[in-house]
Amino acid sequence: MKSILSVRNLGIAFGSNEVLKSVNFDVYEQEVLGVIGPNGAGKTVMLNILSGLLKPTHGTVTFLEKDITRTRITERTYMGIGRTFQIPRSFEGMTVYENVLTGGVYGRKLSEREAEKNAVEILALIGLRDSAYKKAGKLGLLDRKRLEIGIALASRPKLILLDEVAGGLTNSEVAEIMKIVETIKAQGLSVIWIEHVMQTMIEGTDRVMLLSDGRDILTATAPVIMVSREVSEVYLGAEDDE
Repeated sequence: MKSILSVRNLGIAFGSNEVLKSVNFDVYEQEVLGVIGPNGAGKTVMLNILSGLLKPTHGTVTFLEKDITRTRITERTYMGIGRTFQIPRSFEGMTVYENVLTGGVYGRKLSEREAEKNAVEILALIGLRDSAYKKAGKLGLLDRKRLEIGIALASRPKLILLDEVAGGLTNSEVAEIMKIVETIKAQGLSVIWIEHVMQTMIEGTDRVMLLSDGRDILTATAPVIMVSREVSEVYLGAEDDE
């Protein structure tokens, strides 16, 4: 398999607080890489670095064989990196359709006609076609999470970063999110998926990386990592500090 993203010796410190010390991993074409770890492990900070919101203290990020470690957020978006946030960031006063349309126009520089066609296809994929003209602020949690994925997809990414899109959902709703991720993968996208809902990591990933104490502790298939000594040690002693 060909690597689409390579992270080497990635670290970041805020003053004397070293959140990430040395993180190393690859994401391959059409792969879903899950990321687990205790609260405070630096999972979201890592996504913020990958998407360009933060600059690392040291290390490199290579995307499509290009060093993007110091590349701006907008350039990464145009190159093909999309992301979601733990708390959905849709424009609540705009309709679902308008939110996705905006993502295509400004996230990918699509023409209005291209963005319209793109939006219709995405709404069908995420299951919000019937809610296209509903205001985003009126959506329930599941649909807000779906829309968050849709906005990220509007920029036509090659790699999408998912930050706890299943958080707070019921088991049946989690299954709906997993179907969307499965479809995204089938369309050729790669995914990095941070999640505390273990069902998603066990059933919806190709590999899972355990992040703890600022380091990648272990990366393996879900059946291997879930019964590993490393996972047991990390979670038995973890404190809820995030």
